[in-house]
Amino acid sequence: MPIYEYKCAHCNHIFEEFQKSGETGANLKCPACGATAPEKMFSSFAASGLGHTASGSGSSSGHSCGSGGFG
Repeated sequence: MPIYEYKCAHCNHIFEEFQKSGETGANLKCPACGATAPEKMFSSFAASGLGHTASGSGSSSGHSCGSGGFG
């Protein structure tokens, strides 16, 4: 199940919820104030620890994943 971020229209509290894809969140309540129907926020995917630098090299050997080490 994906995690969605919501923002309460009443108190501006931001919180996360596990939900099935396609659910609207209309049945959710703000955990801070109890207001109903929070607004679903846009969340960007963040990847970290990939080992890439600005120059695009992943390691000091110059090999990318799966490109070396086998005979």
